[in-house]
Amino acid sequence: MADQQEEEDLRMALRMSMQNLPPEPKRSKPREAAGSPATTTPEESRRLQRELLAAAAEKRMLAAAKSTPSSSLPSKNEGSGGLRMKEAEIKAKEVNLDNELSEEEAYQLFSMVFGSSVSKDILAQWSNQGIRFSPDPETSMGLVQHEGGPCGVLATIQAFVLKYILFFPDELSKVAANMPQSMHSRRLSKTQCVVSDNFAAFSEDTKARCTLFVAIYPTVALVKSMGEILFLCGNNKRAVIATLSVISNGIEGSEDNPKDVIIAQALEGLSIESAFDLQKVLRVDTYMTPTSAFKRLEAMIPVFQSRMGALLFLISALLSRGLDCVQADRDDPSLPLVTAPFGHASQEIVNLLLCGQAVPNVFDGRMDLGGGMFLKGISTSVEVGFLTLLESLNFCKVGQNLKCPKWPIWVVGSESHYTVLFALDTAVQDENELEERESQIRKAFDAQDQSGGGGFISVEGFHHVLRETNIRLPSEKLDRLCSSGFIVWSEFWQVILDLDKSLGGLKDSSGQMGRKIFELYHFNGIAKSDLNGSQATPGGETPVQRPRLTKLRVSVPPRWSPEEFMANLVVPPGSAGSESSGKDTEVPKPEPPPQHAPLVDCIRTRWHRAVCNWVGDPPSIV
Repeated sequence: MADQQEEEDLRMALRMSMQNLPPEPKRSKPREAAGSPATTTPEESRRLQRELLAAAAEKRMLAAAKSTPSSSLPSKNEGSGGLRMKEAEIKAKEVNLDNELSEEEAYQLFSMVFGSSVSKDILAQWSNQGIRFSPDPETSMGLVQHEGGPCGVLATIQAFVLKYILFFPDELSKVAANMPQSMHSRRLSKTQCVVSDNFAAFSEDTKARCTLFVAIYPTVALVKSMGEILFLCGNNKRAVIATLSVISNGIEGSEDNPKDVIIAQALEGLSIESAFDLQKVLRVDTYMTPTSAFKRLEAMIPVFQSRMGALLFLISALLSRGLDCVQADRDDPSLPLVTAPFGHASQEIVNLLLCGQAVPNVFDGRMDLGGGMFLKGISTSVEVGFLTLLESLNFCKVGQNLKCPKWPIWVVGSESHYTVLFALDTAVQDENELEERESQIRKAFDAQDQSGGGGFISVEGFHHVLRETNIRLPSEKLDRLCSSGFIVWSEFWQVILDLDKSLGGLKDSSGQMGRKIFELYHFNGIAKSDLNGSQATPGGETPVQRPRLTKLRVSVPPRWSPEEFMANLVVPPGSAGSESSGKDTEVPKPEPPPQHAPLVDCIRTRWHRAVCNWVGDPPSIV
């Protein structure tokens, strides 16, 4: 069959060469002698055919070039053609279609993520979690999780989605106006105009904003968030988008056959159990501009909403960073990124999505261990931050880069799960004079802490802290703190609390220390049974499986001593942070008794001595 096709091509080339065209350019003669056809081998014959085909192609190109009028000014047609060529060149620079990974890259990627002895349960968790918004009206601004494991990926995307909903609604609106109507997840209707009533935890303004989001913007916010994260991983130079070869192009659905159904059918029986499986099904494209990446993500959003979505996005982030760079970021590259035995996302995965580097630690900068060895932490400020229960248990120390992000949104880590904490107002991060002073002292102390977050420094480092922060300790207190050869933060902090402001401490003779009251919201995307939202069924009531959104009232005491605060809950009229109507000030009502849950311990790592209250079930971080 191949020989017949080549003969047909030869005949076509010869017919075209006999047409009335200008003389062809000279070519070097074929190596074989023209007079000895009997000795021509099949390979030589095919080479001759290729020579003839090439000659015919050159002839056509020359004829086309000569038939074009020569002019210093392009015609209209030439101008549009040149414009099209320029656009094609720009697109070629914007997009690099690699299409598939090499066998070596696939093995490196699979081993890096899952290790050499991953269980089928963990693989199933990561192969059955899409990036989808909750169908429950009250939490429809949140991504829902049904499988354990990928919560670190979902929670980080959720944090960026909230950033766009809460602080960039106008940008979403502009982008949505230019998107095809079919890309909008839902259309705004009279019935959806009252969806805001279901956002019980939010203020009226935010309810309206979230209602509009639910009706129009989910795809826009999700695509913007995913694109921002991938370019962050790609050092703002590129984004690699991994999809599946079985559904690599845009999916066209219909009323009779929705996109979800088409994709589910295409993925039926598909499993990822080895590097070979990964290489066989993965398609990889590289995009050099946010606009080109946005268009691709927009077209592929149904794929990321499918059961393979979370895994595909993690792979996209790793490839955007570069596998070698990911390994260089880590302290121990031999460990898999998905942790055993439960398949949770490691801190390296979460840090990669938050700051663009797969570093394993949460402190600022890096820690010098001596001998040329370093532990790597967060080196830059971030858009959305991170808090963890492990800090309250003294297992680590979260640095200011993650604690004080640009926007008041935090991924919250527990021992086994990731959730999201956020505020509607950036003012929650504003610090009064004393808070700023505390932050300054703590930052100087942490910069000298070489204990891995243990909370103690050397005497030499301590003297550096005192000079940097202009603290003048009386000699007896200085000698007592330095007597053991190292200084513990808790002891030093107690001295600072008792040291007068005039000496660089925090003791305020007025006793008024800037009380703060604000609201935080906690979102747990994992679908759990909610008895309060039970649905009536013929056989009785069935609990609704849905994520949880909890509103918390947070009060940071006006005094730096918790004992003083609990002993005297009445706030003086002029205390900073309190609200006054301008009339005769009434004695404030006592605060409701504080409630406790592990989330409160996480909040206190950011706002020391905070007390929290909420309505209903306690917020869960597991």
